[in-house]
Amino acid sequence: MNYSEFERRALEMFESIPPEFKGGVEYVSVSRDTVPHPELPDVYTLGECATGELDLGMDLPDLTRSGVHLYFGSFHALAEIDEEFDWEGELWETLTHEIRHHRESTAGEDALEDFDYAADENFKRHEGMPFDPLFYRSGEPLGDDAWDVDGDRFAEVRIAGRDFDRMDEVVAQLGDARVSVPRPERLGDVCFLYLEEFDGGPGEAAVVLVRRRGTWESLRGLFGGGEPEVLEYAVEPGDWFRVEG
Repeated sequence: MNYSEFERRALEMFESIPPEFKGGVEYVSVSRDTVPHPELPDVYTLGECATGELDLGMDLPDLTRSGVHLYFGSFHALAEIDEEFDWEGELWETLTHEIRHHRESTAGEDALEDFDYAADENFKRHEGMPFDPLFYRSGEPLGDDAWDVDGDRFAEVRIAGRDFDRMDEVVAQLGDARVSVPRPERLGDVCFLYLEEFDGGPGEAAVVLVRRRGTWESLRGLFGGGEPEVLEYAVEPGDWFRVEG
């Protein structure tokens, strides 16, 4: 897709969204800019919502007026990396994603920013880079103690060290599936057990064992500045299985 086609489709898509769903997003603009991620290779910012940029000097306390900026160069860079890059799908997803940013910002919510953080950390995990091992908690909930991040699914099980030593298996609820996984050799502080050939979706599936250390909800601040021990194991088909109930 060339720049002219991209700009035309962006405007058509924006106009197709009913005003009540835009929620104060006044326009979409397209530039030729390429905006690489400041830290992650082969990751690009496709668009941004300039929340409230039209409000300067306006006395409209009940209305936030914003614009969405799309970066054609970033789309083009990704298309060169991925020969199956879906221009239409990515354009629509980016546009609606940024409109949702506007709506959540004006409502005082931060769920989408949390999800963006989870997506970045999940990318680091895939690339073998250091990552926040509890990043998935900022993903999309799949039920109690289970989350989705860009198609990868994570089910968390919190275990005290003394209980871990007595276990033979770990049972976790991963979306609609209840699975049993053999206890790994070591627990560490956070232990990812990746279920090979899990057929519940397009991405990876992992049971994440988190060492219980009293009452805690965030890894940041737990270890007093020290690095947690993060372990990762692949669990072959036949070693893990689905259970009823």
